[in-house]
Amino acid sequence: MKNFLLIQPKKFLNLIYRNAIWRLNTTEKIIYLTFDDGPIKELTDWVLDELHKHQAKATFFCVGANILKNPEIFNRIVQEGHMVANHTMFHPKGFKTKTSLYLSEVETCEKLIKNKLFRPPYGQLKQSQYKALLKNNFKLVFWDVISYDYEKISEKACLNNVIKYTKPGSIVLFHDNYKAEKNLRYALPLFLKHFSALDYKFKAIEI
Repeated sequence: MKNFLLIQPKKFLNLIYRNAIWRLNTTEKIIYLTFDDGPIKELTDWVLDELHKHQAKATFFCVGANILKNPEIFNRIVQEGHMVANHTMFHPKGFKTKTSLYLSEVETCEKLIKNKLFRPPYGQLKQSQYKALLKNNFKLVFWDVISYDYEKISEKACLNNVIKYTKPGSIVLFHDNYKAEKNLRYALPLFLKHFSALDYKFKAIEI
């Protein structure tokens, strides 16, 4: 695996975004699965099928443009009891986007999502963006375990990333996008099977 990959966020990130949620404090065997970038055809449906096999609920941080392209898949996410959340309209990089334009993307996507749960694409937020989102009562959610399913790593490395570091209350990040598909299709079923056998429950993040 590439040396630069950080499976868990560094402490300084928690300090920079101190009002964001990185994990949920609990001693219960609960995992909060999250999926970024969808909904997309076939892959998001497959994710939903896998979750259903384990009576698992998750949180889908949806890109607004993909919601408009695939409304039937978005509706399925909601109807099956999962949480939908905001991942902007077009997935911009926060560090390279003017704050006014960034906030416009978030607010436009909010009209589709209809809640204040938000995750920044790439985990990037300028301080001006971060402060403005908090001022507008958005609940920012990051993660404490990332799969790196979208990177050029082996399927086994992807699986090991999430199994090794996940603990009660972890917010685990996967991606339902085509770049991550190969690793996701391998890792997600085995991850669900592994932690289900250990009597973990999979829940959506509540607002």
